[in-house]
Amino acid sequence: MGEVELTGIRCRLDELLEERGMTLTRLSELVGVSIVNLSVLKNDRARAIRFSTLRAICDALDCEVGDLLTLAD
Repeated sequence: MGEVELTGIRCRLDELLEERGMTLTRLSELVGVSIVNLSVLKNDRARAIRFSTLRAICDALDCEVGDLLTLAD
């Protein structure tokens, strides 16, 4: 069972990166979070995220929290 089924929250990181023409590697450099940890988030396997990390990702992608994290259908 995936985290989306457990939490009902889906991460749209892959879509936002694609829309902005940004790689996971570049995002990692901008926010100071490892590629592995960003990949866990991107693939909806994260169990938690620090507010500071969430803010840094949103700043780097010029988006709101609601653009990044959504309720799963």
